[in-house]
Amino acid sequence: MMFAQRLRLARKKAGLSMQKLGDSLSPRISAQSISKYESGKMLPSSSVLVALGKALDVSLDFLMSSQIENFDGLEFRKHSRTTARDRAKAEATLTEHLENYLATESILGIKSDIDWLTKVQINRLSSLDDLEAKTAELRHEWNLGLEPILSLTELLEEKGIKVISEDLPEDINGLGCSAMREGRKVAEAVVVSKGINVERRRFTLAHELAHRIVLSTGNRNIKLEVAMNRFAGAFLVPAPHLRTEIGDTRNRITYYEIVRLKHTYGVSAAAILVRLGQVGIMRKESVQYAFRTFARSWRKSEPEPIQPDEGFAEFEKPRRLKRLVSRALGEELISPVRAATLLNMSLDDVEREIIGPNS
Repeated sequence: MMFAQRLRLARKKAGLSMQKLGDSLSPRISAQSISKYESGKMLPSSSVLVALGKALDVSLDFLMSSQIENFDGLEFRKHSRTTARDRAKAEATLTEHLENYLATESILGIKSDIDWLTKVQINRLSSLDDLEAKTAELRHEWNLGLEPILSLTELLEEKGIKVISEDLPEDINGLGCSAMREGRKVAEAVVVSKGINVERRRFTLAHELAHRIVLSTGNRNIKLEVAMNRFAGAFLVPAPHLRTEIGDTRNRITYYEIVRLKHTYGVSAAAILVRLGQVGIMRKESVQYAFRTFARSWRKSEPEPIQPDEGFAEFEKPRRLKRLVSRALGEELISPVRAATLLNMSLDDVEREIIGPNS
């Protein structure tokens, strides 16, 4: 049952054993009772349910909602040192925000169309160069041309993929999955960490898009994650446009040019350097030499990062859920209190957005 799964997830997120959770409640309940709740053998009384929500710092909606039964293909973009508790925190963040998203769409009678995915998905690559053609095909079908994409977040949301930007544990950059209910897919979702710079955030979003399109390489010589990164680079930095910007072949490239390109495409300096090698503008040996010398720190420390209030960073923010909640408020389908819950905002902030700051 859903409550049992949500309780177990919330407890892992909090890092509590069954015994410690039971001891934290007032009045105290036994670890055996917690075990029965998590196994679906028993439901708590309403007073115990409220106490559990407070102890675990989750809403009753999170514990009792049934919009989502489980996640299919849940994948974390993480460091190897990520803990089980960190993963539980990230999954709980995804669950709570996606529940709110689906609830808002239900209130408005909206169903996101993700059927287009089945028409563009592939499961075999003859080489990584196939991904250059695939990304060019997508850009053509979506009328994107070859110009840099101003907001990948908005593009994905237009395509029915829910994008959530939230605080995640330090070692997790993002995660993606399909949300399931009654054996069918009800949403595609991506969560990206607010704690990473916009260059990494955009690449993470493109990487997650790749996972929804390239289901398998079907080729033992091509690792899936390598293919995802190639897709992301090709989608964000189209080869023909890059050649127009920098030339067909180069023996050397200056630091100034790399910084200009990273600000042109909204990706990291390291991604630009890799891309120059992928499309043959620079020899792979030259790219490798760069990473051994002047660019050796770029994978860990971004040179001249895009600032939070400039360029791509200003546009790369999820806005669709807030627009939908505001619409539901305007149509008097929900109350300000409900809107505050759906947006995880204070009631004062919601009311200020309804009547304006000077009313």
